[in-house]
Amino acid sequence: MKNQPKLTNAILPPLRCGSALADLGSGNEEFKPMKLLRRTVAAAAVMLIASNAQAQNLFVSDVGSGNGSGNIYDYAPGGVQSTFASGLNVPDGLAVNSAGDVFEADQNSDSINEFTPGGVQITFASGLNSPSGLAVNSAGTLYEADYGSGHIYKFTPGGVQSTFASGVDRPFGLAFNSAGDLFVSANPSGIIYEYTPGGVKSTFASGLIGPGALAVNSAGDVFVGNGTSLTEITPGGMQSTFASGLEIGGLAFNSAGTLFEADYGSDSINEFTPGGVESTFASGGLDEPIALTFQPTPEPSTLGLIVVGATALLVRRRKLVALLISDSSGD
Repeated sequence: MKNQPKLTNAILPPLRCGSALADLGSGNEEFKPMKLLRRTVAAAAVMLIASNAQAQNLFVSDVGSGNGSGNIYDYAPGGVQSTFASGLNVPDGLAVNSAGDVFEADQNSDSINEFTPGGVQITFASGLNSPSGLAVNSAGTLYEADYGSGHIYKFTPGGVQSTFASGVDRPFGLAFNSAGDLFVSANPSGIIYEYTPGGVKSTFASGLIGPGALAVNSAGDVFVGNGTSLTEITPGGMQSTFASGLEIGGLAFNSAGTLFEADYGSDSINEFTPGGVESTFASGGLDEPIALTFQPTPEPSTLGLIVVGATALLVRRRKLVALLISDSSGD
């Protein structure tokens, strides 16, 4: 029985065995570990991104029976519920930044609370007037619909507040599209306004019935609670009914494009496929769920890519050795 050749970090000599060469490239190609590593890491990145795509927990604000009884619940992708925060004063809008910090519009205390991923609570902003919808843009700036004052405020990550827009009739829901445009639902007037990143305002949709929660999918379609219906509006402004018979508190898309709806009438969380098929994600243990947000999709780490890539490289090198031994045995 022939001894197994030792592997080194050096480039292996040109291979003479056709079966191994067929697996690696052209007949004159040398086996270059770094080239194989690059290919393997690229494949590993795809695998890691795919595995992370659906690993998002869902946060739900739940009003409860009144002041001091509000909660934020955390749902694992499989639907298991845990309490993330409690003792809140009519929690409304929710948003999460890229670091995983959760922001909550605490309506009856006229403040915004910030929670670390571990659940540590601090007051992020105060002195507001019935804060409602929240949204974070790609730069990490937090926007707040100040329902009582008619302002849209923005806050830097450090908490510096400024006015982004004013004179909005009871602003309620906020959502960004991929271009950074901000959509704002004006509840009594039945209008959705669109603001460019620079603050230029236009009317995106009108004739709605008490528009509230907003969410935008990857195609730029805007979804809004419209009376007891869920209305879909294309980027061009065409409206259609996506679902009906609902009492919509909050809306949010996960990274897979599934739409989740907090239904305060039935005390449940519903989910909708892109094609509109509805199912119940969670029910029971809720008391007027009113807003939703997903934790950010984790990015694959460099270390993770290296570990997966190196492991795959080792496996492929062992397979190569087996091919070399097999072919040399037949010479």
